Amino acid sequence: MATSSKDKDTEETSDNECPLCKGKGWLRHDVPFGHPDFGKVVPCQCTAKEFEQERLTRLERYSNLGPLTRLTFDNLLPRGRSSDPQNQERFAQCYQIARAFAENPKGWLVLSGPSGCGKTHMAAAIANYRLKEGYPVFFVIVPDLLDHLRTTFSPSSDVAYDELFERVRNAPLLVLDDLGTQSSTPWAEEKLFQILNHRFNGELPTVVTVNSLKQLDERLAARLQEPALARQCELERPQLPLFQQIGGLALEFLADKTFETFDARGMNADEKGRESLQMALREARQFAESPKDWLVFLGVHGCGKTHLAAAIANHQLRAGRPVFFVVVPDLLDHLRSTFSPESKVTYDEVFEKVKTSPLLILDDLGTESSTPWAQEKLYQILNYRYNSRLPTVTTVAGFLEGIEGRLSSRLMDPKLSNVIPISAPDYRSQTKPAEDSKPSRNKPRRWR
Repeated sequence: MATSSKDKDTEETSDNECPLCKGKGWLRHDVPFGHPDFGKVVPCQCTAKEFEQERLTRLERYSNLGPLTRLTFDNLLPRGRSSDPQNQERFAQCYQIARAFAENPKGWLVLSGPSGCGKTHMAAAIANYRLKEGYPVFFVIVPDLLDHLRTTFSPSSDVAYDELFERVRNAPLLVLDDLGTQSSTPWAEEKLFQILNHRFNGELPTVVTVNSLKQLDERLAARLQEPALARQCELERPQLPLFQQIGGLALEFLADKTFETFDARGMNADEKGRESLQMALREARQFAESPKDWLVFLGVHGCGKTHLAAAIANHQLRAGRPVFFVVVPDLLDHLRSTFSPESKVTYDEVFEKVKTSPLLILDDLGTESSTPWAQEKLYQILNYRYNSRLPTVTTVAGFLEGIEGRLSSRLMDPKLSNVIPISAPDYRSQTKPAEDSKPSRNKPRRWR
């Protein structure tokens, strides 16, 4: 046991003094004469704690994290903030990979995804974990780094260019946040390549956050995608603007199309028409509660098909579940527009989103221009979803007899598809429809 070098009985201590060393900061071992530690002075635990705190403070200053020291794994949502289950699963996998990297940083970790998905929080959590463990780490936002490097050329700069550049290049663990958001000048690209290439050759542990690797200089992207060193973690895939629309109409249009606002009495509908509307409403509600297989609504324009399809979408959105609602002619226009040099998304991105959406709602199938290209795209989408049994809602303006054969055969398959004909007239019409405009060729029934 160690005791204070001053007599404990005569020493008066203040409230702030350590009760062990009485404020001296050092202790002598309480051992008998002749013991190897007799007479030796050792730091008190309060002094050791101060030394450790000073060391951590120095590490924090070196880390350059500043206010980001609050961002830890403890306050990072393990599944992210996206309502898309697929994005939640992606984030959860990246979360586990990041935690493992923080415990044993080896190689490179590349965190990608749209702004606001949690990349910076995850990268800062790694840095803060290492600091807590007492290891040095250097965190820097790429545009800020380039600004700091530029200012070192000023005569009034407190730090030399070489000093800062070497600190970044050789940091035991470097975290580069927001790579790709810097001004893309030849000088900036060259500095970043020099840093990453040096760390690449030395296999120095590095974390990089980036919105998309496609935005980067080819040399940088090549280093970040080297499978022997870098591990890719896509936290979230961006939701395309297409998901926020019903065709060309704003999201507000979708908001008022609910099951509660659907009038199952119709407009000038006869008994058969009202029965078909009531059945369609029941089937739509049931599907919305547990989307499974396919639901197909048939009927004339304005009979309520789109309202029910939109009500299903609205129900999913309120429940925080992903849904893709689009008018078919608008979808084809969007696909065509991706071939434009000005398009911000690629054809493959849009097509893959539509094809693999957890719930797809195609409105007004059959009203598109019937070109071979259009028919081929629609077939590819529906055939993929047919084979994968992905939940799909389709509204058809008219009858399935007017739909291209490959499509109609899948839409009518009783093993997968529940076809609901609506025989009510147009809600917007004040007169009863002509007999030949009623969908009498399809009697209301459940195709199972």
